[in-house]
Amino acid sequence: MRHRFTLEYWRDGDWYVGRLIKVPGIFSQGKTLVELHENIQDAYDMLVTQDRPPAPATAERLPLELEV
Repeated sequence: MRHRFTLEYWRDGDWYVGRLIKVPGIFSQGKTLVELHENIQDAYDMLVTQDRPPAPATAERLPLELEV
């Protein structure tokens, strides 16, 4: 499945640096915009598909509201 995101990017010396708007924690860089795009994809994949150990069988869940 494909989703559309907005990449915000800027130059920092010889590098393109960027982040995905509305997806906290997805930053990367590249020598070209194509390389930045590939690296942002990798960063997104690592964050979303990272292996997390399973919760113990006794774990519980509850809804939680936070002030943002």
